[in-house]
Amino acid sequence: MAKQPTRVLVTGAAGQIGYALVPMIARGAMLGLDQPVIIHMLDIEPAAESLKGVKMELIDAAFPLLKDVVATTDVVEACKGVNVAVMVGGFPRKEGMERKDVMTKNVSIYKAQASALEQHAAPDCKVLVVANPANTNALILKEFAPSFPSKNITCLTRLDHNRALGQVSEKLNVHVGDVKNVTIWGNHSSTQYPDVNHATVKTAAGEKPVRALVADDQWLNTEFITTVQQRGAAIIKARKLSSALSAASSACDHIRDWVLGTPKGTWVSMGVYSDGSYGIPAGLIYSFPVTCEKGEWSIVQGLKIDEFSKAKMDATAKELVEEKSLAYSCLN
Repeated sequence: MAKQPTRVLVTGAAGQIGYALVPMIARGAMLGLDQPVIIHMLDIEPAAESLKGVKMELIDAAFPLLKDVVATTDVVEACKGVNVAVMVGGFPRKEGMERKDVMTKNVSIYKAQASALEQHAAPDCKVLVVANPANTNALILKEFAPSFPSKNITCLTRLDHNRALGQVSEKLNVHVGDVKNVTIWGNHSSTQYPDVNHATVKTAAGEKPVRALVADDQWLNTEFITTVQQRGAAIIKARKLSSALSAASSACDHIRDWVLGTPKGTWVSMGVYSDGSYGIPAGLIYSFPVTCEKGEWSIVQGLKIDEFSKAKMDATAKELVEEKSLAYSCLN
């Protein structure tokens, strides 16, 4: 029997990430090659013409899985009945702007979108926040959609996770698909902590720890971490534009694993609502290692954390506590 279409909302759909993301969704990269989709695209009024162009292209591409396209500047129409929401739209930080200015703009955007999602999305809608500051935007969304289950609101750190996998695979000259269980702890910012202490590589002789294979703690504790932390800035410097293709691809990875499950023995990184695991303050949206099954994520428990890691994990948590209080001060 044919599956019912899943409705997927992409906000900021006329932007760079949205433009890269919607064809991936339409091809089945997010929800599977047998899952029909209806894509809802939302953007602001000044981008209405551009949004219309993206809709025309989606139609022209004749994707077999794409059953319909809704392109609108009306947040209520965009949120109606959606099962998955990918929040790409946000106010970017511009030159000369203070963090509080950016936060104030994003608080007002996420306040309006949270309320529309709460009232009009499907009751089990899964939300992924991509727009920066992603962790805190997700927290604001939760604040203004109080009846939304906190387990259904997440933010994107899979891009950082994939960047870490890429750096390890390049260093060891192995296929990226053979590297697993890196972890991104904390904030999607330059304080995040990319951790390889539990990561392994599949070799002819079985799975081997990344740290043992790299055999260079100096590199792993310094250059590797800063490369992953600063990768977004490096891409902006090279492209003169921020990451779009890789952000879109990792958003698909995030939702796909959340909905369809992570492979046995593998975890991924997701920004999720902290329950106090690993001594991280509860009530933050913090990136943890998670496994997913039957549409639910669970934080991986019992990982051994050394002093170096704990200090890094606490530093990024501290930044998130500061961001949270800054965001809440913008509510008043």
